Amino acid sequence: MKRRSFIKTTALTGLAMGLGACRRESKTHILTLSFDDGFKKSFYRIAEIHEQFSLQACLNIIASAHIPEWNSPNEYHDPVAGNFDDWNALKERGHEIMPHSWAHNNLAELPFEEAAALIDRCLDYFESHLHGFITAEAIYNFAYNASTPELEQYALKRVRAVRTGGWDILGDTMANPFPSSSGPFRLGCWSYGPDNADAWVEEEVNKFLNTSGGWLILNLHGLDEEGWGPLSSRYMTGLLKRLVVIEHLNILPAGEVIKRYIV
Repeated sequence: MKRRSFIKTTALTGLAMGLGACRRESKTHILTLSFDDGFKKSFYRIAEIHEQFSLQACLNIIASAHIPEWNSPNEYHDPVAGNFDDWNALKERGHEIMPHSWAHNNLAELPFEEAAALIDRCLDYFESHLHGFITAEAIYNFAYNASTPELEQYALKRVRAVRTGGWDILGDTMANPFPSSSGPFRLGCWSYGPDNADAWVEEEVNKFLNTSGGWLILNLHGLDEEGWGPLSSRYMTGLLKRLVVIEHLNILPAGEVIKRYIV
């Protein structure tokens, strides 16, 4: 995963004012805050914060993180994971639940056959355990945002879209184009860590809002002290409070973007 150095922002209040400075009637900008891993405490809190503003959270789950055999790949994945009772409950509340690998392996480092089998195992588990999950409409979110063209094409035989590292193909704007067909889609995203990500998100959102438009996907993880590059819950609440009043901006989970914008 591409990891950026920590951005020290000395004028967050000035940046905050910029978030609401420009308003337009049309929705020229889409923002997806795409949360990975499935930490139980954080994901319930993420859902609650979104609900305060009548928004859907974008939640991506490691399929096996709740089972006894789970081996955390590093300390950033040690927080208690939710199980599929939790994910079904949050889906029932209107939030988007999507797959984020079987066991958080870096598939780009594995032999193709082994990596492909792990993609299938993840998707098959979701089909069996997440109510109403339709593989052909899903987004597969690669662990570490690490993929290869071969693995992307393999996954896209089963799912509508894959989310992976965006820095290789999308240039300096960091924005995906709006969906313009029925897919399949390769969605590029950006992430930050291991430190607190508040200042990075603030800066990237402001830069995005000063562009002519597009679809920005920021890959995040837990809240407060949980996960790699966590957001603070207080900052996230304030951010969404400021963003929801911007008339030319939609804040949507990735799957919902595809549903609403395909032609």
